[in-house]
Amino acid sequence: MQNLQEVYDELQENKKNQKEIRREYKDLLKNADDYEEFGEKIKKFREEKKQIEITAQARMGARWDELEKLKYVSEELTQKISDIAMSDLVSGKTVVVKDKQNNDFEPVYKITFKRVE
Repeated sequence: MQNLQEVYDELQENKKNQKEIRREYKDLLKNADDYEEFGEKIKKFREEKKQIEITAQARMGARWDELEKLKYVSEELTQKISDIAMSDLVSGKTVVVKDKQNNDFEPVYKITFKRVE
């Protein structure tokens, strides 16, 4: 098994290669005849789409506001579930939840690294 540093170095090299290829790709797109024109059209359509969405949201009124509140509550509850699961895991408890159809769900943990300042 490779050690952590070797795998990390390989990942960094991989990311460097991806960055170079992406740069080449962007250069080719810049030189393509219609690419910029299509980009402007897409931007215009996105703006029009956003205006239609804003109009629809305004027509929904309080119902739209309720949806926004529910999204916020869902984010809070998701964080709470994560905190409780981590606490239970550290305490040595089994961490499983069941939905209404009695399906089991186990947590998935992800480790990421950030630069030490």
